[in-house]
Amino acid sequence: MPLLRQLEGDSFALGRASRSGHSEKLTPRTATADKVVGSICPYCAVGCAQRVYVKDEEVVQIEGDPASPISRGRLCPKGAASRQLVNAPTREYGVKYRRPYATEWEELSLDEAMDMIADRVIATRDLTWEDKGPDGVTKYHRTRGFASLGGATLDNEENYLIKKLFTALGAIQIENQARI
Repeated sequence: MPLLRQLEGDSFALGRASRSGHSEKLTPRTATADKVVGSICPYCAVGCAQRVYVKDEEVVQIEGDPASPISRGRLCPKGAASRQLVNAPTREYGVKYRRPYATEWEELSLDEAMDMIADRVIATRDLTWEDKGPDGVTKYHRTRGFASLGGATLDNEENYLIKKLFTALGAIQIENQARI
């Protein structure tokens, strides 16, 4: 009986009093993992490091990484529950597209979706390209037809690559939320 074990000297139930035959047989999910992969929490701009435990190619546990100088092994409730985001039965794995005025989503291949995006970027760039200013002399070589706003979970390297891409395309409205 746990109460008797507490009365026999483990008054705070921190040791022997808290154990049972059932709890002695339990093993943590992290002990049976095939591999541990480092990751970053996808929710906010803090960038908490995560240790993702994988068994049989399925995520079985996600914990904070104690080696991280940012979060020191801690995760907020959303970060701690991110295993549910990965393993949710309602998670979409394909590209969904809803055509203009359509009422239903359709599944597209990734190649088809990427081609559609590239075609639209090129068409918008051609349509909105400004080669010279109103005076006819000043060279602009730009477009104001599209912009980029990097997400808070992108790291500096990803934001750098996005900045390079959009600058090469001639965009001038380029921003990101990497403020840490």
